[in-house]
Amino acid sequence: MTVKQLYEQISDRIPASLSCEWDNDGLLLSPDEGNEVRRVLCTLDVTEEAVEYAVENGFDLIISHHPLIFKPLSSLTPDEHVARKAIRLLSADISVISLHTRADAVFGGVNDRLAKMLGLLDVEPFGEEGIARIGELDESVDLPEFALRVKRVLGAPAVMCADTGLPARRVAVCGGEGGDFVSEASAAGADTYVSGRIGYHRMTDAPEMGINMIEAGHFYTENHITAFFCDLVSEIAPNAFAQEFDSGVIFCL
Repeated sequence: MTVKQLYEQISDRIPASLSCEWDNDGLLLSPDEGNEVRRVLCTLDVTEEAVEYAVENGFDLIISHHPLIFKPLSSLTPDEHVARKAIRLLSADISVISLHTRADAVFGGVNDRLAKMLGLLDVEPFGEEGIARIGELDESVDLPEFALRVKRVLGAPAVMCADTGLPARRVAVCGGEGGDFVSEASAAGADTYVSGRIGYHRMTDAPEMGINMIEAGHFYTENHITAFFCDLVSEIAPNAFAQEFDSGVIFCL
């Protein structure tokens, strides 16, 4: 299967129509769309470490969540870090597909997986863009206990909490940068909102808004999508080898 054929079949399952207008995802880099896909590296971010791993281990394609190229490049020289990665990949004949907000919104994607990991039932989309999810825990849980569950399940080194004094039962989730969905989560009836990053000022407003907030880290709320990408490749191109890559570079002391 070629790069172009694989991307077309991925797009059949995760259509570009799900992407937010501001996003830049899709087939972002390819020296030759007719290249055969034999080895696929699935990662959250196309870091320089991910690029070098792909080059050194003979991968033909990288599938990432976050776009390799998000803003337009003004030049293509090694002086700029995104351009430097693009040059390295092109010279090694490696293509890049980034799926970002369409993988957030698609059924079974980032936020459905996050909701399932946290034990939510009767999960449904909410909000104008249909990216975030809301569901019910099988029983009410004190917020500190639920926050520890979030930390444990996601493997996060720490979580930040804003506690209104209400137990967690109807929970909204959005992986990554989810601060803009707080008001929509509250309007949807959530008593608790979990996201990767919410922001200090929004979390300070939690008691006045009447909604608990848990900030669990951008990486930790989304990194699980790499397994989804590997499964997707295995379904579409069963003869191709797919491997997850941990692109985490931020750590706590």
